[in-house]
Amino acid sequence: MELDSKVQASKAKSTRRRVLEYIIDETMLKVGSEFVWLWVATEPENRQILALSISKERNMFVAERFISDLVKIHGIHPVSTDDGGTWYPMACRFLNLDHHIHSSLEKSLIERKMQYIKDRTESFDDYFPCRIKNYKLKHVRNWLRLFVDYHNNEIKHIK
Repeated sequence: MELDSKVQASKAKSTRRRVLEYIIDETMLKVGSEFVWLWVATEPENRQILALSISKERNMFVAERFISDLVKIHGIHPVSTDDGGTWYPMACRFLNLDHHIHSSLEKSLIERKMQYIKDRTESFDDYFPCRIKNYKLKHVRNWLRLFVDYHNNEIKHIK
């Protein structure tokens, strides 16, 4: 049993692509009757989605936790964000990471990715609405996890 988990972990590491930097952005989603923040990190070269997270707030603490989780999985890399929020520079300073503002290419990549994710999530909810009371947020989280796996697998096969 222990050997199987080590083999799976090494296999996952060997299929992981190199990360140059984190392009991070957040957007608001309506889930049921409430609004939540969707945090997304992508890699600019291979365009894979590195992480997704949902929170009810948008602040430095949430940004720091999101970036910290990224670093635990993918290592230390520069962080690129838009110029809108003060939470990213503060979180990067706290984590001792380089931070810079998106280039026009990076901004275009993340904005298209965010719109793509929002469109797919809304379509999914239209075709497969959650009928379980007080389960809507978990339903969306499960969908997003599935979506990331599918999306990243498709990108691997395109290149």
